[in-house]
Amino acid sequence: MTDATVSRPPLSETLPACPKLARLFRLQFESVQNAWVLLYPEGMVQLNPSAAEILRRCDGQRPLAAIVEELERLFQVEGIGPQVEALLQEGMRRGWID
Repeated sequence: MTDATVSRPPLSETLPACPKLARLFRLQFESVQNAWVLLYPEGMVQLNPSAAEILRRCDGQRPLAAIVEELERLFQVEGIGPQVEALLQEGMRRGWID
């Protein structure tokens, strides 16, 4: 068996059921930059509009499926679940998501 054939679990299995921002991070809109930013003690991350819409819904109350469903309705698209999961997975890697 090669590495290419090893199956990996879907990203959603490693994400919390109801993702939320980690305690040290705060999401806010910065009018000077006309963008949403993620603030933390050591600095700031400027978010693109898609990332901001995803992270704004990470309140610890909404399941991942509900977040995806809401975003698909908002943007009138289908099939964005993998992209949402990828952003949240990266957010977990960076410590943004609990």
